Amino acid sequence: MVCRNVGPREVRVCCCLTIQGKMLLSPLEDVKKLAQNHAKQESTIMKSNDLYTTAHLFVAAVRVLDHRDGAPPAIEAVCRLLGYSDEKGSYMLNRFKAQGILDTFKSGFNDRIVVAEHLAIEEIPREAEESRLEQELKKFRNGKNTMKEKAASIKARQDKKKQDLFADIEKKLKKKMDRK
Repeated sequence: MVCRNVGPREVRVCCCLTIQGKMLLSPLEDVKKLAQNHAKQESTIMKSNDLYTTAHLFVAAVRVLDHRDGAPPAIEAVCRLLGYSDEKGSYMLNRFKAQGILDTFKSGFNDRIVVAEHLAIEEIPREAEESRLEQELKKFRNGKNTMKEKAASIKARQDKKKQDLFADIEKKLKKKMDRK
Protein backbone atom coordinates (compact mmCIF):
# COMPACT_ATOMS: atom_id res chain seq x y z
CA MET A 1 0.00 0.00 0.00
CA VAL A 2 1.41 3.35 -1.00
CA CYS A 3 0.98 6.11 1.55
CA ARG A 4 -0.22 9.50 0.54
CA ASN A 5 -0.06 12.72 2.45
CA VAL A 6 -3.16 12.99 4.54
CA GLY A 7 -4.41 15.46 7.08
CA PRO A 8 -3.51 15.09 10.74
CA ARG A 9 -7.02 13.92 11.64
CA GLU A 10 -7.24 11.07 9.16
CA VAL A 11 -6.60 7.56 10.39
CA ARG A 12 -4.12 5.60 8.35
CA VAL A 13 -3.98 1.82 8.16
CA CYS A 14 -0.61 0.88 6.77
CA CYS A 15 3.05 0.66 7.79
CA CYS A 16 3.51 4.44 8.05
CA LEU A 17 2.41 6.85 10.73
CA THR A 18 1.82 10.55 10.90
CA ILE A 19 2.36 12.72 13.93
CA GLN A 20 0.86 16.20 13.65
CA GLY A 21 0.83 15.91 9.87
CA LYS A 22 4.49 14.81 9.66
CA MET A 23 5.01 11.51 7.89
CA LEU A 24 7.25 9.06 9.69
CA LEU A 25 9.07 6.20 8.02
CA SER A 26 7.75 3.31 10.07
CA PRO A 27 6.92 2.75 13.72
CA LEU A 28 9.87 0.42 14.25
CA GLU A 29 12.43 2.81 12.77
CA ASP A 30 11.06 5.73 14.78
CA VAL A 31 11.11 3.73 18.00
CA LYS A 32 14.74 2.79 17.28
CA LYS A 33 15.59 6.47 16.72
CA LEU A 34 13.85 7.46 19.93
CA ALA A 35 15.70 4.72 21.82
CA GLN A 36 19.04 5.86 20.38
CA ASN A 37 18.33 9.49 21.32
CA HIS A 38 17.27 8.41 24.80
CA ALA A 39 20.43 6.31 25.17
CA LYS A 40 22.57 9.30 24.13
CA GLN A 41 20.81 11.55 26.64
CA GLU A 42 21.00 8.91 29.36
CA SER A 43 24.70 8.30 28.75
CA THR A 44 25.41 11.99 29.20
CA ILE A 45 23.29 12.16 32.34
CA MET A 46 24.43 8.99 34.12
CA LYS A 47 28.01 8.00 33.47
CA SER A 48 28.53 6.24 36.78
CA ASN A 49 30.56 3.15 36.09
CA ASP A 50 31.34 2.07 39.62
CA LEU A 51 30.71 -1.40 40.96
CA TYR A 52 28.27 -0.14 43.60
CA THR A 53 25.86 1.29 41.01
CA THR A 54 26.26 -1.73 38.75
CA ALA A 55 25.42 -4.04 41.66
CA HIS A 56 22.23 -2.10 42.37
CA LEU A 57 21.25 -2.23 38.68
CA PHE A 58 21.96 -5.95 38.46
CA VAL A 59 19.94 -6.78 41.59
CA ALA A 60 17.09 -4.55 40.44
CA ALA A 61 17.04 -6.29 37.05
CA VAL A 62 16.90 -9.70 38.75
CA ARG A 63 14.00 -8.55 40.93
CA VAL A 64 12.08 -6.97 38.05
CA LEU A 65 12.44 -10.04 35.85
CA ASP A 66 11.51 -12.31 38.76
CA HIS A 67 8.36 -10.27 39.33
CA ARG A 68 7.47 -9.97 35.65
CA ASP A 69 8.06 -13.60 34.68
CA GLY A 70 7.10 -15.23 37.97
CA ALA A 71 10.36 -17.18 38.08
CA PRO A 72 14.01 -16.34 38.74
CA PRO A 73 15.65 -15.07 35.54
CA ALA A 74 18.50 -16.54 33.55
CA ILE A 75 21.66 -14.51 32.96
CA GLU A 76 20.69 -13.94 29.32
CA ALA A 77 17.44 -12.20 30.32
CA VAL A 78 19.26 -9.94 32.79
CA CYS A 79 21.88 -9.06 30.17
CA ARG A 80 19.19 -8.26 27.61
CA LEU A 81 17.38 -6.01 30.07
CA LEU A 82 20.54 -4.12 31.06
CA GLY A 83 22.04 -4.00 27.56
CA TYR A 84 25.15 -5.97 28.61
CA SER A 85 26.89 -8.62 26.59
CA ASP A 86 26.57 -12.17 27.94
CA GLU A 87 30.28 -12.14 28.78
CA LYS A 88 30.05 -8.94 30.82
CA GLY A 89 26.91 -10.22 32.53
CA SER A 90 28.59 -13.48 33.47
CA TYR A 91 31.63 -11.61 34.74
CA MET A 92 29.48 -9.33 36.89
CA LEU A 93 27.42 -12.29 38.13
CA ASN A 94 30.58 -14.11 39.23
CA ARG A 95 31.82 -11.00 41.06
CA PHE A 96 28.50 -10.58 42.84
CA LYS A 97 28.35 -14.30 43.68
CA ALA A 98 31.82 -14.06 45.23
CA GLN A 99 30.64 -11.13 47.37
CA GLY A 100 27.49 -13.01 48.42
CA ILE A 101 25.07 -10.58 46.77
CA LEU A 102 23.62 -13.00 44.21
CA ASP A 103 23.35 -16.75 43.99
CA THR A 104 22.48 -19.22 41.25
CA PHE A 105 20.74 -22.55 41.16
CA LYS A 106 20.40 -25.14 38.43
CA SER A 107 17.12 -25.22 36.58
CA GLY A 108 16.00 -27.64 33.90
CA PHE A 109 18.00 -26.02 31.12
CA ASN A 110 20.16 -23.29 32.58
CA ASP A 111 21.20 -21.50 35.75
CA ARG A 112 18.76 -19.13 37.40
CA ILE A 113 19.74 -16.08 39.43
CA VAL A 114 18.35 -15.14 42.85
CA VAL A 115 19.22 -12.35 45.24
CA ALA A 116 21.14 -13.82 48.17
CA GLU A 117 22.07 -10.87 50.43
CA HIS A 118 21.18 -7.47 49.01
CA LEU A 119 22.66 -5.64 52.01
CA ALA A 120 26.13 -6.81 50.95
CA ILE A 121 25.97 -4.17 48.21
CA GLU A 122 26.51 -1.49 50.84
CA GLU A 123 29.96 -2.93 51.60
CA ILE A 124 31.13 -2.12 48.06
CA PRO A 125 33.11 1.14 47.80
CA ARG A 126 31.27 3.84 45.87
CA GLU A 127 34.18 5.28 43.90
CA ALA A 128 34.79 4.19 40.34
CA GLU A 129 37.30 1.43 39.79
CA GLU A 130 40.29 2.01 37.61
CA SER A 131 40.69 -0.34 34.72
CA ARG A 132 43.86 -2.36 34.35
CA LEU A 133 44.87 -0.21 31.41
CA GLU A 134 44.57 2.95 33.50
CA GLN A 135 46.57 1.32 36.29
CA GLU A 136 49.31 0.29 33.88
CA LEU A 137 49.38 3.78 32.33
CA LYS A 138 49.71 5.36 35.76
CA LYS A 139 52.49 2.91 36.64
CA PHE A 140 54.29 3.71 33.36
CA ARG A 141 53.96 7.47 33.91
CA ASN A 142 55.29 7.13 37.47
CA GLY A 143 58.24 5.09 36.17
CA LYS A 144 58.85 7.67 33.46
CA ASN A 145 58.80 10.48 36.04
CA THR A 146 61.28 8.66 38.28
CA MET A 147 63.57 8.14 35.29
CA LYS A 148 63.38 11.87 34.51
CA GLU A 149 64.19 12.68 38.13
CA LYS A 150 67.16 10.29 38.09
CA ALA A 151 68.42 11.79 34.83
CA ALA A 152 68.05 15.31 36.26
CA SER A 153 69.95 14.38 39.45
CA ILE A 154 72.75 12.73 37.42
CA LYS A 155 73.00 15.81 35.21
CA ALA A 156 73.09 18.06 38.29
CA ARG A 157 75.93 15.96 39.78
CA GLN A 158 77.85 16.11 36.51
CA ASP A 159 77.39 19.90 36.33
CA LYS A 160 78.63 20.22 39.92
CA LYS A 161 81.65 18.02 39.13
CA LYS A 162 82.36 20.12 36.06
CA GLN A 163 82.17 23.34 38.09
CA ASP A 164 84.42 21.85 40.78
CA LEU A 165 86.89 20.72 38.11
CA PHE A 166 86.97 24.18 36.48
CA ALA A 167 87.34 25.79 39.89
CA ASP A 168 90.22 23.43 40.71
CA ILE A 169 91.93 24.10 37.37
CA GLU A 170 91.49 27.83 37.87
CA LYS A 171 93.11 27.61 41.34
CA LYS A 172 96.06 25.71 39.92
CA LEU A 173 96.50 28.26 37.15
CA LYS A 174 96.39 31.11 39.68
CA LYS A 175 99.03 29.38 41.78
CA LYS A 176 101.25 28.95 38.74
CA MET A 177 100.73 32.61 37.80
CA ASP A 178 101.50 33.74 41.34
CA ARG A 179 104.79 31.74 41.35
CA LYS A 180 106.03 33.45 38.25
